[in-house]
Amino acid sequence: MFLDEILQTVDERVGRLLPVQSYLRNEAGAMPPVRSLVNALTNGVTAPAVIAECKHRSPSKGWFTEHYDPVALATHYQEMGASAISVLTEPHFFAGELVHLQAVRNHVGVPVLRKDFVRHEVQLFEARAAGADAALLIVRIIDDEARLKNLVQTATAIGLETIVEVHAANEVIHALAAGAKIIGINNRDLDTFDTRLGFSQDMAELVPPNVVKISESGIGSTEDVTWLGEMGFAAVLVGESLMRGLSILEALPRGRNR
Repeated sequence: MFLDEILQTVDERVGRLLPVQSYLRNEAGAMPPVRSLVNALTNGVTAPAVIAECKHRSPSKGWFTEHYDPVALATHYQEMGASAISVLTEPHFFAGELVHLQAVRNHVGVPVLRKDFVRHEVQLFEARAAGADAALLIVRIIDDEARLKNLVQTATAIGLETIVEVHAANEVIHALAAGAKIIGINNRDLDTFDTRLGFSQDMAELVPPNVVKISESGIGSTEDVTWLGEMGFAAVLVGESLMRGLSILEALPRGRNR
């Protein structure tokens, strides 16, 4: 399975970071305040906010572009009205790098999300030290509820916001118990990497109205975005469609960052 292979390399990366954990914690604590993702996604725009993703490749779809320039992509997304930018930093399967996030953060004015497979608090320190405003926490890859709650609290303590991502109904319960302020409903099956947009519809009513609700993956048109907005989603996270040149951002009635 893709996920097992990914997590093996993630744990190896964590092992290499642990000797410098104290240094990264100190660096994270010295960073200026984040640009709030919650505020960016709930500022009263007329359509669901868009988190536009920079990604070079995926395990299931291969390379999206030969010449990957995350800064150029991110600045274009911001100009077209994206409320936040997501940057893939997983190196082995998505060809991401933390320096991509650092560069993007220095060139845009909207919040920047670290998209990776976070399993240990040292990765949160690393993300914040690199300038991330938010980080993704995937319930599926975190062992238990107590550990998830600890990661949410650790992120909060260093000023980092989190999107807690779910792939099943019981994971919504765990996310809420951990104190999630933003829940991402991912339409992609982590075992097969297939997507089903209707999964967001299935999960929508499980997230209470005081929690920011995001739909992720499989969003391929402005009609999809409108439909998700009608179901109460404050935002959508769009990667592959934008990387393939579809004009989701251009067609939306946005304007906040134009």
